[in-house]
Amino acid sequence: MDTLIVTTNDQSFDYDIHSLVKAFFPECEVRLLRPEDAKDVSSSEGFPDVNIEFNEDMVFLTIIDKESKGLKIPISKDLERGVLKNLVKRLIYSGISEHTGRTLPWGTLTGIRPVKIPMMLLDDASDEEISEYMKEVYLVGDEKLKLSLDIAKREKRILSSIDHQNGYSLYVGIPFCPTRCLYCSFASYPIEKCQNKVDPYLEALFKEIDYVSDLMNGRAPDTVYIGGGTPTALDDKRLDRLLKKIDERFDLSDIKELTVEAGRPDSITIPKLRVLKDHKVSRISVNPQSMNQKTLDTIGRAHSVESVKDTFLMARDEGFSNINMDIILGLPGEGREEVSYTTNEIEKLKPDSLTVHSLAIKRASLLAEKVRESGLKDLYNSDEIMKIASDGAARMGMNPYYLYRQKNMSGNLENVGFAQEGKEGIYNILIMEEVQSIIALGAGTVTKRVFGDGRIERCDNVKDIDLYINKIDEMTERKKTLLGSR
Repeated sequence: MDTLIVTTNDQSFDYDIHSLVKAFFPECEVRLLRPEDAKDVSSSEGFPDVNIEFNEDMVFLTIIDKESKGLKIPISKDLERGVLKNLVKRLIYSGISEHTGRTLPWGTLTGIRPVKIPMMLLDDASDEEISEYMKEVYLVGDEKLKLSLDIAKREKRILSSIDHQNGYSLYVGIPFCPTRCLYCSFASYPIEKCQNKVDPYLEALFKEIDYVSDLMNGRAPDTVYIGGGTPTALDDKRLDRLLKKIDERFDLSDIKELTVEAGRPDSITIPKLRVLKDHKVSRISVNPQSMNQKTLDTIGRAHSVESVKDTFLMARDEGFSNINMDIILGLPGEGREEVSYTTNEIEKLKPDSLTVHSLAIKRASLLAEKVRESGLKDLYNSDEIMKIASDGAARMGMNPYYLYRQKNMSGNLENVGFAQEGKEGIYNILIMEEVQSIIALGAGTVTKRVFGDGRIERCDNVKDIDLYINKIDEMTERKKTLLGSR
């Protein structure tokens, strides 16, 4: 992979600088160095060196290619950190945009929750004022402005029925899958190779469930989300034990949503669907990721396109009226034609919601290794391809209701959830907007406590299954430290 060198004499904004430069040059490994460490290194041929120098009253940007181009902005010691950061990012954006002739759809925004900005402003500003602010401060394009504002309004309406301070949501992680997908970076293990670990894992998980139930005694969860991995990789008896345990230990009488990420069609059977139905699971996912068989084979999905269709219809026949489907744009070898085909095939099934992911290349995934070897030439995404999927969602009567971004996303775009009215995934909004505490159980999960003043503190569980089993007392102790004082 080609390398692009960025030098800066101040580490204050390293993360933001790296993310923004990487957005312009996704095909490069972007290396941030101090000037003294960069004397004998330079970017790969065909790519510029970028230098950012902070002085007492000025920030200088120099882009060194065949010719040097420089920009500068005045600064003051009195500037708040956030204001200074945005000034620096606009300087970098302007310089690189001029140098490359390219713009970014989200402007200088590099965080994962762009909808938070209009959400915070909705009560005190008009649509026009919010749009002007996001254009001026973050250089966001018109289409993304409209998208984020529409979603913010929809989220605000949905969240108005949630007791943010007294309620909480529960996430339960099942780190087993039929096979590991090429792009996956989650704590996930092929279940056929780990059968001897499944029951010990569930016993440890049940211990954590008992502990959290006692800790949260008197408070009921607003939503429960069982994810993974693939929870339906468990056989029907184990799945029943899990759901029965949750039923017994938490008050679900007024729950707004109980989701199980059925996910992989090759993990779903009629007995499992009936277990879910018996436990009043209100929302499931059947996730093809693509409806092109060649792509499924490439990414390690050990199921056929036909099995996706059969499984979806089977779930409908069993009475599930809120079924989500996930697709990923930017998968190896997929372009407009393949995404159009996937969208058209999904339209025939008429799911209740559609989550459109832009492929993110995660460091811990098998895909990252492939990219390091052969680059990004087979991975392609664009606003045009995103529009193919969003137009398909609109034809199915769906509106965008939540959005988030990740590092190293194809096309520097976003993930968007679309849903028919009343079929939105409430947990998805809560986890993105960080307005309610999420208590997460199981290996590789992260609990987030949201305090009344908006402060957020986290504690994580170890990813490795054996470590989780052996250190379950330590995992519960971490939760006691975080959640004990209510």
